[in-house]
Order: sequence, then structure tokens, then C-alpha cells
Amino acid sequence: MKSELFANLEEIFFAQKDANEIQSEIINLYESMSERTLARGDPVRLFLECIVLIIVQQRSLIDHAAKQNLLAYAEGAFLDHIGALLQVTRLEASHALTTLKFTLSEAQPSAVIIPVNTRASPGGGVILFATTESVEIPAGETQIEVTAQCTLTGTQGNGFVAGQIRKLVDPFPFEMSVVNITESYGGSDVESDENFRERIQIAPESFSVAGPRGAYEFYARSAHQDIIDVAVVGPPVTSPGHVNIYPLMTGGDLPTQEILDAVYEVCNAEDVRPDTDLLHVLSPEPVEYELNVTYWIDRKRATQAAFIQKAVENAVNNWVTWQRVKLGRDINPSELNHRMIAAGAKRTEIISPEFRVLTASQVAIMSGITLTLGGLEDG
Repeated sequence: MKSELFANLEEIFFAQKDANEIQSEIINLYESMSERTLARGDPVRLFLECIVLIIVQQRSLIDHAAKQNLLAYAEGAFLDHIGALLQVTRLEASHALTTLKFTLSEAQPSAVIIPVNTRASPGGGVILFATTESVEIPAGETQIEVTAQCTLTGTQGNGFVAGQIRKLVDPFPFEMSVVNITESYGGSDVESDENFRERIQIAPESFSVAGPRGAYEFYARSAHQDIIDVAVVGPPVTSPGHVNIYPLMTGGDLPTQEILDAVYEVCNAEDVRPDTDLLHVLSPEPVEYELNVTYWIDRKRATQAAFIQKAVENAVNNWVTWQRVKLGRDINPSELNHRMIAAGAKRTEIISPEFRVLTASQVAIMSGITLTLGGLEDG
């Protein structure tokens, strides 16, 4: 299946896979060589029809195998091999992080060491968080904070809010409690094919040492698996020599400070950033809007009303997501109207939002929704 990234490219096929055309081709060839006509029940014809199924399968494999050499179609390990040609590798799954605070019941006369890999748990499952370094609570004090990471990779370690991780797994000779003081974040699955494909496409930009926008975008997207879009803004929008980078996360989420720091570390490396650039990594500016829409269904389709309502709701939700997964995407009610009509609505009345142009560093985020079915109407 061709990636949406290359939607403007014409679909190509390396082998004919239509069973009817292959069957006609084989039978016509046999009849011309044997100089006899094959009736429908002819054993030879039945045998050739069996061969058609095998040929269709083989041609499907040939077509698929050939397409795996093209960036628009490649998947999985095939895409990894294309990336290797440009020295671009898929980002591995990452661990969720949080900050744990250890507290002694009373101060001790000597320092208390908390070893690396000391584990804490939110309880009720296999999710554990282990400290990433050894720290010590100084003599006479009772508390220390330390970074901990989930022992499992992926998104399953994300979203534990402050206070949820409070069960100390490893025993200590002192009475001690533990609690997370930040929400766990940053856990990601292996980079998706689509995100990896986009990084491969812009990888040649990184070959320049002059600091082009594409190079900064490539390196910024390489900082974390969940970065789906990056805006790079320089002069004349910024002061001479200043470059602003705005990363956007999966689902249109704004980046945490830790993500901003990771992007800065990657893009500010001596072998990436030109000496004349002063780099700033910033969170995109959210532009909030309220959605207030009324729609009507054609009375002739009354029996389909429930299905159309569901389809319209999905169309609206998809539009909301479409708006926020791309930086600088204008708030466009015309696109909303198009999607709702395509989903089965007869007409729409979009009270809000109004069309609004966004800058490259802005992202549209819905703050509230009112979706009303106006009823059935003729015409």
C-alpha cells in the first residue's frame, strides 16, 4: 500500500494481477498454439484455470517484492534497508521517565545510599520504575529526588500522575517511603513506518553544513519517536543568527520540557549546528477554538439517519485531529464542511470556528465542541 506521503505519485504495478486477464491470456495462448477451442468443461481448460490461481499469487508476490524497493511502498525490514542507504536507522522503543522522591521516617547519623536500579511500583501489575543512578540522603536529612525509568519500554509506562507510584519494591534497612512527584512521560514504541519514512525522505537535507531548515527538521525528528512534525523558523521572522525549532508530538500533543531538551541536545551538537546559529527549542503556540456546528439530514435518507449521525460524528472528530497534527495548518471550516457532507449530511451551519491563518509555530487545538443534529429536511 502506497504511503499518503506520496499521494501525488501515480500508482504503479510491476506485474499484472487481474485473474480474469491472466486467464484470458493463458487460454488464448493455448488455443492459438493448439489450434483448437477450449469449451468451458474441457479438462484442459479446467487445468489451465487452476494454473491461473498459482500465477496470480506469484505475480502478487513479484509486485509486492518490487515495491519494497521503493520508499513510497516499503514496510518493516524493507524500509530499514532503504534507510540504511542514507545511514538513517529506525528509532527504538524508549522507557518512560519520572522523578521519585525517597523519604526516611527520621534523619540518620550517616548518609543513606539508594542504589541504582532501586525499584518502585504503582502496584497491581508488572509496571516498575527503577532509579537511573545511585544517590544518597546526606546525614541529618530525610529526602532525596532521583530520576527513574520504567523497566519496560513503550507507552505503557506513561501517564502515572504524581502520587501514583508509591510502593517501594526493594527492601531497605531503614523505614523509607517513595512517591513520584512528576507524571511519567516519554515512553514510546518502536518508530512507526510512516514517521521513519518521512525522516528517510528528508535525510539528504542533513548532508548540508549550512544549516538548512530541512537539516534541522531531520535532526529534531530524530530526537524522539513521537515527534510527528517540526517547524524551523529563522530570519527574517527571528533576529539574525537566531533559529527557533518547534516540535509537535503524536496526536498533536505539545512537547514536555524533557522533549524540548532532547531536541536541543541533538540539534545543538557541534557537528550539526553551524557556528553562526543561536538555537532555541520552543513549544508550539496553541491556538484554541470552539466548535459549534449544526447539520441536517435529507428526509429521503431518514432510514439511514442513525448511520449518518455516527458517520458525521466520526468526520468531525477526524477533522479535529487533522487540524492539530500539523504545525501551521490554518483553521479551515471549509474542510470541516466538506468532510461532513461526504459523511452524509445534507447541509451544515458552522457557527464557529471561523477561518484563521496560523503561523508555522502555531497549532490549532479545540477547546470545546457543540455538534447538533438540526433534524430532517426536504430538498
